[in-house]
Amino acid sequence: HGGISPAWPISYADLEPYYSEAERLYQVHGERGCDPTEPPAAAPYAYPPVSHEPRIQQLADDLRRVGLRPFHVPLGVMLDERNPRTSRCIRCNTCDGHPCLIYAKSDAQVVCVDPALAYPNVTLLTNAYVARLDTGPSGRAVTSVQVRRDGATETYSANIVVVSCGAINSAALLLRSANDGHPQGLANGSGVVGRHYMSHINSVYLALSKCANPTRFQKTLAVNDFYFGSKEWPYPMGHISFVGKTDGHVLAAGAPALVPGMTLELMAQHSLDFWLTSEDLPHPDNRVTMDRDGTIRLSYTPNNHEGHERLVAKLKEVLDPIGCEKHLIPFFSRQIFLGQGIPLAGVAHQNGTIRFGNDPETSALDRNCKAHELDNLYVVDGSFFPSSGAVNPALTIMANALRVGDHILERLQ
Repeated sequence: HGGISPAWPISYADLEPYYSEAERLYQVHGERGCDPTEPPAAAPYAYPPVSHEPRIQQLADDLRRVGLRPFHVPLGVMLDERNPRTSRCIRCNTCDGHPCLIYAKSDAQVVCVDPALAYPNVTLLTNAYVARLDTGPSGRAVTSVQVRRDGATETYSANIVVVSCGAINSAALLLRSANDGHPQGLANGSGVVGRHYMSHINSVYLALSKCANPTRFQKTLAVNDFYFGSKEWPYPMGHISFVGKTDGHVLAAGAPALVPGMTLELMAQHSLDFWLTSEDLPHPDNRVTMDRDGTIRLSYTPNNHEGHERLVAKLKEVLDPIGCEKHLIPFFSRQIFLGQGIPLAGVAHQNGTIRFGNDPETSALDRNCKAHELDNLYVVDGSFFPSSGAVNPALTIMANALRVGDHILERLQ
């Protein structure tokens, strides 16, 4: 509602094999055919869905009773519930939002970077800041990468340069690499680099009731029944899932000063901690810019508010008949909702600042995520998204990186 979500220059069929490959590589646990918005897939999940703990299973049963279709959210964890003694994952209560100290979370370091470092031709430089990319006389190729490390400047060169700094920092790198041949920044003849920043409209809602929630690993359930809209509202609303289990310390960060800590702990013991995501539309004024002194500026005004507000209203409507009342009151009472939006600093879902497309006048990258204006520069993080959808962008970033990797392999042969 309020705008058009732009189409991509590739089809779902182009990405589908790489989605399946990414799910296998990142050990994603899930179940086909349960998510009402699920697109076709050529292969089943390689790992079974992560089971619900009793309180979440009760919620899933209650949601089905009122006509919804909850499903096991796909999760990338190294969990073997059939053999818990040998399972790397132990279903702890700090999985969401914290690094895994036993390397049981299927993140890029554990799954891809660490194994790659076993090869003699792979080197990882840490504490290294890429200051700029330089181009040669033709302006058609990146000829050197300027790096500041340990107080010194180092220069690197390669036949192919891949940028993957995240949507904010990748855009900033291209912008601060401006030169006489590229006065607006590298790959920015169209003027779109840094623009169309998206990070979703995200909110956390706590539903409290008399029924305790002793769940440790809470992030196993999702609801997409309102993703594409409803009978009353024929526009997309978004996705409902969970955050990691809150405790009194988490609640204290946003609680009124007069609420005692003991009450916050009691609230946490009875809360269901929902994460709601709606799509934000790509607006050119939502953008990354650079100050003269090199400071990165992010300007962002959320849009699609009504869709998100309607998603929140649907959650309240659904939970009301199963024991969680509709109120949004920032104080403790018998049964309440607490809600808080995610601030600008919450950039976990950042995407969209170096969009790909077929037209060099309106995009920075081609369909293979190579810069239109440079022959050897690729961008493979979330920057390439023309639109964001309303789910975590990580799997699409992974799948696209595998797709672009195949393209680069063909190019090198």
